[in-house]
Amino acid sequence: METIRSPSAVAAPVAEEGTVTGLKLFNTNGGVTEVTPRLAEVEADVQDLIEAHMETMLGVRFLASEYVIDCAGGGRVDSLGLDENNAPTVIEYKRGTDAGVIHQGLYYMAWLMDHKDAFRNLVRDRLGGTAASQILWSAPRLICVAGDFTRYDVHAVREHRRSIDLVRYRYFGSDHIGLETVASMRGHSVTAKRVRRRAAGLLPVRRQGGALAELAEAVDEVLLGLGDGIVRVRRKQYAAYQRLRNFACVCPPQQTKLLVYLKVDPKSVDLVPGFTRDVTGVGHHGTGDLEVQLRTERDLERAQDLFRLSYAAA
Repeated sequence: METIRSPSAVAAPVAEEGTVTGLKLFNTNGGVTEVTPRLAEVEADVQDLIEAHMETMLGVRFLASEYVIDCAGGGRVDSLGLDENNAPTVIEYKRGTDAGVIHQGLYYMAWLMDHKDAFRNLVRDRLGGTAASQILWSAPRLICVAGDFTRYDVHAVREHRRSIDLVRYRYFGSDHIGLETVASMRGHSVTAKRVRRRAAGLLPVRRQGGALAELAEAVDEVLLGLGDGIVRVRRKQYAAYQRLRNFACVCPPQQTKLLVYLKVDPKSVDLVPGFTRDVTGVGHHGTGDLEVQLRTERDLERAQDLFRLSYAAA
């Protein structure tokens, strides 16, 4: 089954039941016929599909399904995962529209933050000790996947101080599913506050050379300006630029260059020695198989088409 991604937005219009706002799919085999979108027969169909392909569809590594929480109120978390930047992630699913999905997810997120040892042990069992030692506790995420959301849901996301993504799904025929980010908000962690005080979102200017500091600021401005709903996630080794998934990771400036890693298939572009490099299977900080080396403002201009290509795929 192929996944169709609709452009991310901070607050996309809310669709009527059974429709997708602004997105139409047509079959051009033997003519042109519209493929009618539909909801899943049952919620479990969506959950099973996403859990089986969670890293591809959401950029989150799957940890557990129907995880039973041990607290007075009890409950089962639909899915637990760890995203590309090692942020603990709660995923909740609803077949259609459900006014309680955000509050339910926040309840589970609160449990997770109060039971870090249990989550850390789960990560260690599934992904190993290294992943367990690098959990980004300052930026837990809630992803709600549902047939639709109300305008009250979108407003609630803006009001909460947590990282929340509302993702609308639709099936198209038997071979395609579409995912559309309806609303996205990132919480106000200590790390995020430090990032906002730094124009480039990378390292303090006093630790960078003047020219590279200006280049880093320009890269930050370009990446954040590619569209709505872009979030910068600060890690010690890199800054990730994210829609639902990472589309760019920028490492701290080296002596003479700035390295940017993109979610672009290196085989789909013409590699230029000293500018772009295929790092598939090569260890590096951040995510992405295409390395872009920036030394000057001219390099940044050359890279912008690659930035847009990666953004569109996220």
